[in-house]
Amino acid sequence: MQIVYKPVGIIHSPFRSKEGVPIQPAFARDVEGYIELFSRYTEGLKDIEGFSHIFLIYHLHLSEGYSLLVRPFLDDRLRGVFATRAPRRPNPVGLSIVRLKEVDGNILRILDVDIVDGTPLLDIKPYVPEFDCHSDARAGWLEKRVREARRTVSDGRF
Repeated sequence: MQIVYKPVGIIHSPFRSKEGVPIQPAFARDVEGYIELFSRYTEGLKDIEGFSHIFLIYHLHLSEGYSLLVRPFLDDRLRGVFATRAPRRPNPVGLSIVRLKEVDGNILRILDVDIVDGTPLLDIKPYVPEFDCHSDARAGWLEKRVREARRTVSDGRF
């Protein structure tokens, strides 16, 4: 089976390389960027301006290869790649929740960007708190490390 995705746009940010990128959007507070949606998809943005946050699904184009066991940014122990958010994965797909600041034609101005400039965008979905926020969620091995995440940026290991 072959699965082929084509980008719907490009994500632009102040980050020119993997090094120094915040490891999650929550730690990229107020970092500005924008999405340049390819013009043929502009009509699909109808009504998106009513949402405060959106999910960005993107291709981790700088990711090369993968390992099923990784040393994540917030731990010294090897963890299963599927129990981490490490970008080097069997399918290099990224997911970020960003704030939607403004829509101007095919340009979406966004905040809380933790994505490298030039990243191909695969899809956009609206964030809906009633659907996407789970008060009973657990964070597994990360529960003891979450406080450290604010001070952690990508060191380029992935």
